[in-house]
Amino acid sequence: MTYPQLCVACGADVPGGQTCFCLPCRIKLSPSKMYLQRENEFTERFWGRLPLESAAAMYYFTRKSPIQRALHQLKYQNQPQVGVKIGREFGRLLLQSSVFQTIAGIVPVPLHPNKERLRGYNQSAMLAQGLAEAMGVPIITDALVRSLFTDTQTRKKRMERFENVEEVFAIQRPADLQGKHLLLVDDVMTTGATLEPCGQLLLALPGTKLSMATIAMAVR
Repeated sequence: MTYPQLCVACGADVPGGQTCFCLPCRIKLSPSKMYLQRENEFTERFWGRLPLESAAAMYYFTRKSPIQRALHQLKYQNQPQVGVKIGREFGRLLLQSSVFQTIAGIVPVPLHPNKERLRGYNQSAMLAQGLAEAMGVPIITDALVRSLFTDTQTRKKRMERFENVEEVFAIQRPADLQGKHLLLVDDVMTTGATLEPCGQLLLALPGTKLSMATIAMAVR
Protein backbone atom coordinates (compact mmCIF):
# COMPACT_ATOMS: atom_id res chain seq x y z
CA MET A 1 0.00 0.00 0.00
CA THR A 2 1.35 3.41 -0.96
CA TYR A 3 0.77 6.22 1.49
CA PRO A 4 0.47 9.83 0.30
CA GLN A 5 3.45 12.11 0.86
CA LEU A 6 2.42 14.97 3.11
CA CYS A 7 3.90 18.42 3.61
CA VAL A 8 5.92 18.50 6.84
CA ALA A 9 4.56 21.98 7.62
CA CYS A 10 0.85 21.92 6.81
CA GLY A 11 0.01 18.28 6.06
CA ALA A 12 -1.17 18.88 2.49
CA ASP A 13 -0.43 16.33 -0.23
CA VAL A 14 2.92 16.69 -1.98
CA PRO A 15 2.50 15.31 -5.52
CA GLY A 16 5.39 13.06 -6.45
CA GLY A 17 6.87 13.28 -2.97
CA GLN A 18 10.13 14.78 -4.25
CA THR A 19 10.26 17.51 -1.60
CA CYS A 20 9.22 17.84 2.04
CA PHE A 21 6.99 20.88 1.48
CA CYS A 22 3.97 21.50 -0.71
CA LEU A 23 4.15 24.25 -3.32
CA PRO A 24 2.30 26.92 -1.26
CA CYS A 25 4.67 26.32 1.67
CA ARG A 26 7.78 26.22 -0.57
CA ILE A 27 6.92 29.68 -1.85
CA LYS A 28 7.08 30.99 1.74
CA LEU A 29 10.39 29.27 2.62
CA SER A 30 13.81 30.92 2.73
CA PRO A 31 16.23 28.23 1.50
CA SER A 32 19.97 28.76 1.80
CA LYS A 33 22.82 27.80 -0.52
CA MET A 34 25.37 27.60 2.30
CA TYR A 35 26.22 24.00 1.41
CA LEU A 36 27.80 25.21 -1.85
CA GLN A 37 30.29 27.46 -0.04
CA ARG A 38 33.01 26.20 2.30
CA GLU A 39 32.87 29.46 4.25
CA ASN A 40 29.52 31.13 4.68
CA GLU A 41 27.21 32.83 7.18
CA PHE A 42 27.14 29.73 9.34
CA THR A 43 30.90 29.27 9.60
CA GLU A 44 31.36 33.01 10.21
CA ARG A 45 29.53 32.69 13.52
CA PHE A 46 32.24 30.34 14.75
CA TRP A 47 35.30 32.27 13.56
CA GLY A 48 37.82 32.42 16.38
CA ARG A 49 35.80 29.83 18.30
CA LEU A 50 35.92 26.59 16.30
CA PRO A 51 38.00 25.62 13.22
CA LEU A 52 35.25 24.14 11.04
CA GLU A 53 35.73 22.41 7.72
CA SER A 54 32.34 23.78 6.69
CA ALA A 55 28.79 24.18 7.95
CA ALA A 56 25.34 24.69 6.46
CA ALA A 57 21.72 25.24 7.36
CA MET A 58 19.09 24.15 4.86
CA TYR A 59 16.80 27.11 5.55
CA TYR A 60 16.78 30.49 7.24
CA PHE A 61 14.48 30.50 10.24
CA THR A 62 11.71 33.10 10.23
CA ARG A 63 8.77 33.26 12.59
CA LYS A 64 5.33 32.04 11.47
CA SER A 65 6.95 30.41 8.44
CA PRO A 66 6.56 26.83 7.18
CA ILE A 67 9.98 25.98 8.62
CA GLN A 68 8.87 27.09 12.10
CA ARG A 69 5.72 24.98 11.75
CA ALA A 70 7.77 21.97 10.60
CA LEU A 71 10.16 22.32 13.55
CA HIS A 72 7.21 22.59 15.92
CA GLN A 73 5.78 19.36 14.48
CA LEU A 74 9.18 17.69 14.94
CA LYS A 75 9.86 18.83 18.50
CA TYR A 76 6.46 19.12 20.15
CA GLN A 77 3.86 17.19 18.14
CA ASN A 78 5.40 13.69 18.15
CA GLN A 79 6.28 13.79 14.46
CA PRO A 80 9.82 12.31 14.26
CA GLN A 81 9.40 11.52 10.56
CA VAL A 82 9.57 15.28 9.85
CA GLY A 83 13.25 15.26 10.82
CA VAL A 84 13.95 12.13 8.80
CA LYS A 85 12.26 13.50 5.67
CA ILE A 86 14.05 16.84 5.84
CA GLY A 87 17.32 15.03 6.55
CA ARG A 88 17.02 12.91 3.42
CA GLU A 89 16.42 15.96 1.25
CA PHE A 90 19.21 17.92 2.95
CA GLY A 91 21.64 15.01 2.61
CA ARG A 92 21.19 14.96 -1.15
CA LEU A 93 22.02 18.66 -1.24
CA LEU A 94 25.10 18.29 0.97
CA LEU A 95 26.54 15.68 -1.37
CA GLN A 96 26.78 18.38 -4.04
CA SER A 97 29.65 19.84 -1.99
CA SER A 98 33.09 18.20 -2.04
CA VAL A 99 33.57 19.11 1.64
CA PHE A 100 30.57 17.12 2.79
CA GLN A 101 31.52 14.16 0.59
CA THR A 102 34.36 13.36 3.01
CA ILE A 103 32.10 13.00 6.07
CA ALA A 104 32.86 9.72 7.88
CA GLY A 105 30.34 9.89 10.70
CA ILE A 106 27.23 11.85 11.71
CA VAL A 107 26.89 12.91 15.35
CA PRO A 108 23.53 14.25 16.58
CA VAL A 109 23.55 16.78 19.42
CA PRO A 110 22.34 14.65 22.33
CA LEU A 111 19.36 15.20 24.59
CA HIS A 112 19.53 14.36 28.26
CA PRO A 113 18.02 10.86 28.74
CA ASN A 114 15.20 12.28 30.87
CA LYS A 115 14.18 14.75 28.16
CA GLU A 116 14.50 12.11 25.44
CA ARG A 117 12.22 9.74 27.37
CA LEU A 118 9.71 12.54 27.82
CA ARG A 119 9.71 13.45 24.11
CA GLY A 120 10.07 9.88 22.90
CA TYR A 121 13.03 10.59 20.62
CA ASN A 122 15.86 13.03 19.97
CA GLN A 123 14.88 15.40 17.15
CA SER A 124 18.53 15.85 16.14
CA ALA A 125 18.89 12.08 15.83
CA MET A 126 15.91 12.05 13.46
CA LEU A 127 17.65 14.61 11.25
CA ALA A 128 20.83 12.51 11.50
CA GLN A 129 18.91 9.42 10.39
CA GLY A 130 17.68 11.11 7.22
CA LEU A 131 21.13 12.56 6.47
CA ALA A 132 22.73 9.14 6.97
CA GLU A 133 20.29 7.46 4.60
CA ALA A 134 20.92 10.01 1.85
CA MET A 135 24.68 10.32 2.32
CA GLY A 136 25.50 6.67 2.99
CA VAL A 137 27.34 7.60 6.20
CA PRO A 138 26.90 5.96 9.62
CA ILE A 139 25.39 7.70 12.64
CA ILE A 140 27.63 7.58 15.71
CA THR A 141 25.28 7.47 18.70
CA ASP A 142 25.98 7.47 22.43
CA ALA A 143 29.59 8.59 21.98
CA LEU A 144 28.74 12.24 22.59
CA VAL A 145 26.35 12.45 25.55
CA ARG A 146 24.55 15.10 27.56
CA SER A 147 25.50 14.48 31.16
CA LEU A 148 23.47 17.21 32.87
CA PHE A 149 19.83 18.15 32.49
CA THR A 150 19.34 21.80 31.45
CA ASP A 151 16.34 24.03 30.91
CA THR A 152 15.07 24.62 27.38
CA GLN A 153 17.04 27.15 25.35
CA THR A 154 14.05 28.48 23.42
CA ARG A 155 13.32 31.63 25.42
CA LYS A 156 16.82 32.39 26.69
CA LYS A 157 18.99 35.33 25.69
CA ARG A 158 22.42 34.87 24.09
CA MET A 159 24.60 34.81 27.24
CA GLU A 160 22.01 32.77 29.14
CA ARG A 161 22.20 30.13 26.40
CA PHE A 162 25.98 29.79 26.78
CA GLU A 163 25.76 29.63 30.58
CA ASN A 164 22.93 27.10 30.35
CA VAL A 165 25.00 24.47 28.50
CA GLU A 166 28.40 25.02 30.10
CA GLU A 167 29.97 21.66 31.01
CA VAL A 168 26.86 19.62 30.21
CA PHE A 169 28.30 17.43 27.42
CA ALA A 170 30.84 14.60 27.57
CA ILE A 171 32.61 12.08 25.34
CA GLN A 172 32.25 8.49 26.48
CA ARG A 173 33.60 6.47 23.50
CA PRO A 174 36.42 8.55 21.96
CA ALA A 175 37.67 5.67 19.81
CA ASP A 176 34.44 5.82 17.80
CA LEU A 177 35.04 9.48 16.94
CA GLN A 178 38.74 10.28 16.71
CA GLY A 179 40.52 10.57 13.39
CA LYS A 180 37.31 11.17 11.43
CA HIS A 181 35.63 14.04 9.61
CA LEU A 182 32.45 14.32 11.67
CA LEU A 183 29.17 16.06 10.87
CA LEU A 184 27.60 17.48 14.04
CA VAL A 185 23.88 18.03 13.53
CA ASP A 186 21.12 19.87 15.41
CA ASP A 187 17.67 21.13 14.49
CA VAL A 188 18.35 24.90 14.67
CA MET A 189 21.42 27.10 14.99
CA THR A 190 20.52 30.22 16.95
CA THR A 191 23.58 31.49 18.85
CA GLY A 192 25.73 28.36 18.56
CA ALA A 193 25.66 27.94 22.34
CA THR A 194 24.80 24.25 22.08
CA LEU A 195 26.88 23.40 19.03
CA GLU A 196 30.04 25.11 20.30
CA PRO A 197 30.71 23.01 23.44
CA CYS A 198 29.90 19.84 21.49
CA GLY A 199 32.28 20.92 18.76
CA GLN A 200 35.04 21.72 21.25
CA LEU A 201 34.85 18.24 22.71
CA LEU A 202 34.92 16.58 19.30
CA LEU A 203 37.84 18.67 18.03
CA ALA A 204 39.86 17.87 21.16
CA LEU A 205 40.05 14.26 19.94
CA PRO A 206 43.18 13.32 17.94
CA GLY A 207 42.86 13.82 14.18
CA THR A 208 39.21 14.85 14.23
CA LYS A 209 37.79 17.31 11.68
CA LEU A 210 34.40 18.90 12.12
CA SER A 211 31.54 20.20 10.00
CA MET A 212 28.03 21.13 11.10
CA ALA A 213 24.53 20.97 9.65
CA THR A 214 21.15 22.17 10.91
CA ILE A 215 17.67 22.33 9.44
CA ALA A 216 17.50 26.09 9.97
CA MET A 217 19.59 29.05 11.10
CA ALA A 218 18.14 32.04 12.90
CA VAL A 219 18.64 35.35 11.12
CA ARG A 220 20.36 38.01 13.21
